[in-house]
Amino acid sequence: MTIVTKARPPEPLTPSELQKRRAMRRMKAVATGFLLGAAVVYIAMKLLQNHGVTGWTGYIEAAAEAGMVGGLADWFAVTALFKHPLGLPIPHTAIIPKRKDAFGEGLGTFVGENFLSEDVIRGRLSALGISRRTGQWLSEPENAARVTRELATAVRGVLTVLRDEDIQKILGEAVTTRLAKADLAAPLGGLLQRVTESGSHHQLVDIIAARAHDWLEEHPEAIENAVSNEAPLWSPRFLDDALARRIQRELVKLAGSVRDDQQHPVRGALDRFLADYAEELKTDPATRARVDKLKAEFLQHSEIQGLVASGWTAMRQAVIEAAEDPDSDLQTRAREGLQNLGHRLETDTGMQEKADGWVREVAVHLVTTYRQEITSLITDTVAAWDGPATSRKIELQVGRDLQFIRINGTVVGALAGLLIYTITQLAF
Repeated sequence: MTIVTKARPPEPLTPSELQKRRAMRRMKAVATGFLLGAAVVYIAMKLLQNHGVTGWTGYIEAAAEAGMVGGLADWFAVTALFKHPLGLPIPHTAIIPKRKDAFGEGLGTFVGENFLSEDVIRGRLSALGISRRTGQWLSEPENAARVTRELATAVRGVLTVLRDEDIQKILGEAVTTRLAKADLAAPLGGLLQRVTESGSHHQLVDIIAARAHDWLEEHPEAIENAVSNEAPLWSPRFLDDALARRIQRELVKLAGSVRDDQQHPVRGALDRFLADYAEELKTDPATRARVDKLKAEFLQHSEIQGLVASGWTAMRQAVIEAAEDPDSDLQTRAREGLQNLGHRLETDTGMQEKADGWVREVAVHLVTTYRQEITSLITDTVAAWDGPATSRKIELQVGRDLQFIRINGTVVGALAGLLIYTITQLAF
């Protein structure tokens, strides 16, 4: 059984291709008109000679004959590029349909060697002044606002698509893994030392002492209950109450003294304790081991993952709301930051050189790394084209200009024929 494959119908022409086809057909008519004009003149001269008109008719006849030869030869040459002249399978005709793959490979090689070379990319990018132009564009408020809107849309889209469960799991694992590997003792010791040396903890001591004083003064029953619970059974109740009141007064007095006296011995003792503990955190192996143990126990609690999840949810919602509100502080700061960046790129030559250098290096890296893929895109695309369709498309692009070759062939052939005939008459 023979399977008949239907030829694929040609793709419809685009509006620009239709316009080019009309222009090409007009020029074809003009070139054919020149050829037919030469033929008419040749026939007319022959008729005149047959009726006894000689002399000048020979010159015009020679010019017309040579013009026909030149016009026909150039018609054959132009037609042979795209198809077989008169449909005859003459060798070395229909060149483009037959050799389109070789043309594609040659075009890819040409582009790779002349447009995608490292020197060309560097020179072209250096001349463009990309950073300065980008700075000029970004320094305009409406352009900065436009970029901010596009970024906000992109951020909102990404956050909307992402699954909270996946992000929470990734963040949770990242946080716990990072903290588990981190040495917290030494950094905590350094932080505690700086806080102690700067006296920043004094405000916290003031708050704790004030709160302790007020609480002890307002809750004497707490002291009474503590004394009563710890007192022996044989101790009389009035003695316990008197002891509790005395303890409560002394504690209130102590808390008030610590609160009001910045030079109180308790404060000094606390300063010395914090300074010693900061040093132990940095140098004492036992203290560092206890911190690592506490850290491990802390990270094992399931509440840590819940804390990360709630933090991500809150942050995600806040970012989405800020991205949706053009007057939000996030977008306002982004617009201002982009404008400031634009002004710096526009005026700071040092920053321009750095930015242009980064752009050049990135472009050169991409081109040198993916040059083969870029050129293969050209060759593969041309190879995938249908031969006759490729010929039609190329003919539409250059066919109008090629008709001038036919016109020139007719005119130049006529002039050459006239010259040859004239020299022959004069010489012989």
